[in-house]
Amino acid sequence: MSQKEILLNAFTMNCVGHIHHGMWTHPADRSTEFTSLNYWLDLARLLEKGLFDGMFIADILGVYDVYQQGIGITARESIQLPVNDPLLLISGMASVTEHLGFGVTANLSYEAPYAFARRFSTLDHLTQGRIGWNIVTGYLDSAARAMGQSQLMNHDRRYDQADEFLDVAYQLWEGSWQDDALVIDKLQRRYANAQKIHEIDHHGEFYQVRGYHLSSPSPQRTPLLFQAGSSPRGIAFAARHAECSFVNAASPQALKVQSQRLRQAAVAAGRQPDDIRIFMGISVIVAASEQEAQEKYRSYLEYASPEAGIAHFSSSIGLDLAAFELDEPIRSGDTRAIQSVSQAFDGWTRRQILAQHALGSRYPLIIGDPSQVADALITWIDEGDIDGFNLTRILNPQSYQDFIDMVVPELQQRGRYKTAYRSGSLRQKLFQHSDRLPTSHPAAHWRR
Repeated sequence: MSQKEILLNAFTMNCVGHIHHGMWTHPADRSTEFTSLNYWLDLARLLEKGLFDGMFIADILGVYDVYQQGIGITARESIQLPVNDPLLLISGMASVTEHLGFGVTANLSYEAPYAFARRFSTLDHLTQGRIGWNIVTGYLDSAARAMGQSQLMNHDRRYDQADEFLDVAYQLWEGSWQDDALVIDKLQRRYANAQKIHEIDHHGEFYQVRGYHLSSPSPQRTPLLFQAGSSPRGIAFAARHAECSFVNAASPQALKVQSQRLRQAAVAAGRQPDDIRIFMGISVIVAASEQEAQEKYRSYLEYASPEAGIAHFSSSIGLDLAAFELDEPIRSGDTRAIQSVSQAFDGWTRRQILAQHALGSRYPLIIGDPSQVADALITWIDEGDIDGFNLTRILNPQSYQDFIDMVVPELQQRGRYKTAYRSGSLRQKLFQHSDRLPTSHPAAHWRR
């Protein structure tokens, strides 16, 4: 039986309502303070105290306007609206922490690789190698329209574009500057050696890029690469690029099937099975006793909004669930949205989905005392063949504080959670090798 240490990210978003919709109305929740920098600094300090590996910040372009064909409930319940730019939070949080990593979602479909590469190199410098990029291509038609397109690009074509975007970014991050290009000699008035700075010249289907990377080599060069996608095309993309991948399943047995499929795809792409750290989204309600935890759960239900949850879900699958009767089977058909999600729930009824979203979210939920929660987490890790969790916030910061106070010590006592941070960059902490991508990764092809 594996005795691997559990990796842990706090899963959040620069908005009020992220995953557990409606919980912002709870008196103990601070999510409405998200426009205050102090709110984020407090959270970063708390997570580092709890030895979290990272804060994973989701993001979205566009609005959830599929349910009831408008933004009525989206605005009323603040379903990821308003939502602010996550990248602007990182420097502040990095300044009050030493080890906490930051995985930031950025949609490449509406970015230019040249400017984008500089933005993440800058963050890698300012965090001293603690930045990661969650690669997404978007799934909302509302974002495509807002960015001047008639509709969202076809699902698999978005991944074709993403492959080329990454190839351009790798050339900039890994190949434009040699390791010893910086001289920084004041007496000789020589900051950098021009002979060791190279212009990239890319001519592809989606991008034409000729130029020098504007940033000197940062600690990791390429940020740690996160990705989520369980469709066949998404798995192929992850197998080639991802270092951390996010999956979800209803049981450890189903999760293991997904994990093994992903690891086998990585091997087929010329990498190693453990070149990818696999994370699962999870929610936890913990208290000193099981009875208290169940009471806490029942009290939370009074504030949650199942309807807001399925309004969010409607946009995820690209289908207005309000158009179905409560007990009418839902047939999603072809969609440009999240294919793996829509296929998983094909045939469900709206009543079933509402029940699943009782706490405003469809994420798996663990309720219990510290020992019961630890048992459940370890079962998911060992039987699901995964490496860690994205822990959602039900209440912020109470969900994280409770986990740190009660679950972390229990896991540490069992030898399943670190008792101190390792040194080095985010990549080095997670993989115990150098700051740089391994030679098996396609980005290494561009090194000079």
